Amino acid sequence: MCNQHKLKSPVREIEDLFANLRTPVPLRYPEGVPNLEPRDCIRITDTGPIVRSGPGGLELVQRPWSWKGPTGAPVFNFRSEGRRFPPAVRCAIPTDGFYEFTAPEPGSKRKTRWLFTMAGQGPFFIAGLIRDQAWAMLTTAPGADIAPYHDRQVVVLNPEHAAAWLSGAPEAGLLRPSPEGCLRAERVV
Repeated sequence: MCNQHKLKSPVREIEDLFANLRTPVPLRYPEGVPNLEPRDCIRITDTGPIVRSGPGGLELVQRPWSWKGPTGAPVFNFRSEGRRFPPAVRCAIPTDGFYEFTAPEPGSKRKTRWLFTMAGQGPFFIAGLIRDQAWAMLTTAPGADIAPYHDRQVVVLNPEHAAAWLSGAPEAGLLRPSPEGCLRAERVV
């Protein structure tokens, strides 16, 4: 399952995603505007930016990716099916793309790495969950674009859906596989 994603977009671009919605939503920085260095790879346990609902509206903060599960192993992905998530524990993870891995190509020992981006778009969001001041990505059954690569997928949200997710919209309309043609896969080294 997804254990790496990338974010090279600056804070201003993330802010603009919410400012350009049909009903603009301002983004606040309760801990100060973060200095988001462009990263090709954010891994589990790394600190990364998330957008959450706060007392004054939507907030961009940085938190660690994964919390410790009951066995001590990191929880970095979380199944969404059949679950309810109150707005207070929801987050949206800004990203430029996420990675999945398949079996090694013939003659190689390393798994093949695939970058998934939203077709025809820049940054987008992945639905997330906050627990113990850390976050995990929500997963669902794979859509047609992911199914050839993996048996699960992260829940991909465009900016409108991210705002709806954060405002408490029902899970059923948002936590679903991506429509066919939504994601583009590229083999990366």
